[in-house]
Amino acid sequence: MTSWMVILAGLGVFALLVLLQVIVRASHPVQRAMGGVATGLCALAVVNLTGFFTGVSLPLSPLAIGVSGAAGIPGVTLMLLLNLILT
Repeated sequence: MTSWMVILAGLGVFALLVLLQVIVRASHPVQRAMGGVATGLCALAVVNLTGFFTGVSLPLSPLAIGVSGAAGIPGVTLMLLLNLILT
């Protein structure tokens, strides 16, 4: 995929997150969607930064970054569980 397709896909996912916030009638849907994305990316960063001490880390790939951005902390937790089960 080219870089502009990745950017369009990311914007599409973000638009769906904002739409989800509008559907549940959040007070500030764009800010809440940005907060969810930031929380997921920070959770992925924390897992990888503490990987030296815990021995658990997730590889940084476009899929891992996308899942953590779209699904937030539950997405990072799911990736950790799948990593534990499949390896």
